[in-house]
Amino acid sequence: MFLHLGADTVIPLSEVIAITDLKSVRSSINRKFLNNSRDNNKVIDISSNNPKSFIVTKKVVYLSAISSLTLKKRAGYFPEAGEDDDI
Repeated sequence: MFLHLGADTVIPLSEVIAITDLKSVRSSINRKFLNNSRDNNKVIDISSNNPKSFIVTKKVVYLSAISSLTLKKRAGYFPEAGEDDDI
């Protein structure tokens, strides 16, 4: 299966590690992660300078103008923190 991130960008769903709201960048760990990814040229901004979410894949991080909630719905089921992973 594939996930449409916007701006004519589609990635294999199997590559997705996390879909996160950009507001969580206020967290120092997320901010450090994104800054480190930028420093290593691992960030692809497809948001037209209006990012709402970031998608962590096995190789790069995408900044998308589509909300994390919409992307999660497009992707199907993603377990929330604390849910059993035995599906």
